[in-house]
Amino acid sequence: MKMLFMVLLSTAILNVVAFGQSVPPASSSSSTTYVRPNAEKRFKRYVSDTVGPQAWIGIVSGAAFSTAFNTPEEWGRSGEGFAKRVASNLGRNVVRNTVMYGLDEALKLDSSYYRSPNRDVGSRIRNALISPVTARKANGKRTVGIPRIVGTYTADVVARQFWYPARYDWKDGMKRGGISLGVNAAFNLVREFIFKK
Repeated sequence: MKMLFMVLLSTAILNVVAFGQSVPPASSSSSTTYVRPNAEKRFKRYVSDTVGPQAWIGIVSGAAFSTAFNTPEEWGRSGEGFAKRVASNLGRNVVRNTVMYGLDEALKLDSSYYRSPNRDVGSRIRNALISPVTARKANGKRTVGIPRIVGTYTADVVARQFWYPARYDWKDGMKRGGISLGVNAAFNLVREFIFKK
């Protein structure tokens, strides 16, 4: 378990350090200064989050770690197993981001991560931990993050139902969805504390 935590943490640090400029500045998360990105920016962010460089770092590094731990074991530790994991991670990413983008647009929400405008440690930790389950309304106020929650669980359930080995089912997808939200919170903690205001 310690090894898995270190792997996830190092992946988060790599993602944030390599592409930290994509994290919106802290001042843009305040409900008084928040401005909902226009349609073009929202769509570009969707494409970038789905198949952009940072997305590929997560997809490939996740596949490498899954290959090292041989999960699922039916895919093996071979190059073919690695390729299956890359394809699986890409598929999950496409499903998650497409569902999230569609729901964000339909509900007029913004599920993107914004650093805390407050610089105290407690506010920054709270912001990082609640961001995976919240979204912003057009006025910048937080609300339940239905797009991210539904997108995350849908992606993991779809993967387990359609292309994972037969021993997996939707229940495994639901368990993995919860883990995915937790991993997202860990990535957010790194984003919060690695950059200065």
